[in-house]
Amino acid sequence: MANKALILLAVVLCAQAVFGVTIITKSQWGGRSATGKTTLANSLSYAVIHHTAGNYCSTRTACETQLRNIQSYHMDSLGWADIGYNFLIGGDGNVYEGRGWNTVGAHATNWNSKSIGISFLGNYNTDKITSAQITAAKGLLADAVSRGQIISGYTLYGHRQVGSTECPGTNIWNEIRTWANWKA
Repeated sequence: MANKALILLAVVLCAQAVFGVTIITKSQWGGRSATGKTTLANSLSYAVIHHTAGNYCSTRTACETQLRNIQSYHMDSLGWADIGYNFLIGGDGNVYEGRGWNTVGAHATNWNSKSIGISFLGNYNTDKITSAQITAAKGLLADAVSRGQIISGYTLYGHRQVGSTECPGTNIWNEIRTWANWKA
């Protein structure tokens, strides 16, 4: 058992060293367990970028509060099995686990089973995306490719491209349109 734990730790540390991505797990941010899960396939062709359109957070403590609030809204008010996104990125530059790897999200109607959903905490019609957030998002996407969750030639969309919304906000929209995998 100890050997398995050491191997897992080595894998996590190697992933962090290669991609610079540290993922704060749901249990670390005080999230509730999902009430149900559907397995998400590997080799997906899409990643969809969102914003929560709520409060911006710049510290881990503030981001954890926002995450718990969003999860409560998604589960208690909307009746979803969990927070809708696979991962979320705070203004503190941290990546937070939502539904995580290999679990279908609830982030973009008709796209949930064929994409991963990554959301930035805040309202990016007014909030500004930071270089730390950009680095975190690009590292998370690289990690998704290396894990085989998405293919290397994946298409990156903003939520507004797959649904009737202004999500992911103008400031993130303008940023992601400069990324290599973004498609019009």
